[in-house]
Amino acid sequence: MDPNIPSQPSKKLSRRSFLKRAAVTTAGALIAAPAAYTYARYAEPKWLDINEVTLTSARLPKELDGLRLVQFSDVHLGFHYDAPALEQLAQTINGLNPEIVCFTGDLVDYAVGQAGGAYVKALSLIQASIGRYAVLGNHDYFNGPNAVEKVLNSAGFKTLRNAGLRVERSGGAMWLAGVEDQWHGKPNLDKALNGAAPEEFTLLLSHCPDFADETLKFPVDLQLSGHSHGGQVRLPLYGHVVTPKFSKKYVIGRYELGGGKLQLYVNRGIGVSQHQVRFLCRPELSVFTLRKA
Repeated sequence: MDPNIPSQPSKKLSRRSFLKRAAVTTAGALIAAPAAYTYARYAEPKWLDINEVTLTSARLPKELDGLRLVQFSDVHLGFHYDAPALEQLAQTINGLNPEIVCFTGDLVDYAVGQAGGAYVKALSLIQASIGRYAVLGNHDYFNGPNAVEKVLNSAGFKTLRNAGLRVERSGGAMWLAGVEDQWHGKPNLDKALNGAAPEEFTLLLSHCPDFADETLKFPVDLQLSGHSHGGQVRLPLYGHVVTPKFSKKYVIGRYELGGGKLQLYVNRGIGVSQHQVRFLCRPELSVFTLRKA
């Protein structure tokens, strides 16, 4: 017999070994599936990621070098997130010592309802030495955007609906603008930039990240967005499974557009919507340090 040819018993053993391994793998997957769901449903949605990001720009005034800004987004109050949780988030934000706090939309999942006073109280706890600013998200329009705007403004936020203002520190200034939601609002960047100087460093708040393709046509340096939740569920080697309209192109994290002319950051959000799970996509507080290049 040729010694290089395995005997028949070895073939049977190999087949048996393969079937055994397949059975073990299948059983492992069946065991892991409930565990993965339990983690995605009960653990990760509460596991906050505080993400420190340094952003540089040659157009940033030297007086604003080192400015500290915190972004949070997509709270979705009323859908597995309530006022006490928002109060706890406020305390976490305060511990980061922000000079500016920006909220990029979807305060509520559907409506303010009778909890409006509690929401105002929780948001009022957030502190920022320069100011707090906000835009509305698509969910904020479902049952009347004015009610959501009233909650934000009553809590001390400046809600920017196609509007902007000059923010100053130590004699330096930048233009901070916000547009209405791309899905249910009528974003008007021309109006939001009315009063800004073309050479001025400009920060735009837009709930929908894909609005960046429009932003690129204007003298805007940085856009902060939310809306996508980072996909909310991400798979290894695959990425996000699905994202909503107007967050198909830009989904998560930092992007450079126009050869670096515009920087875009897409925050993963705090809450959940539609499906109360997160997987490999933790809720995020973005902490930006702005640096002059």
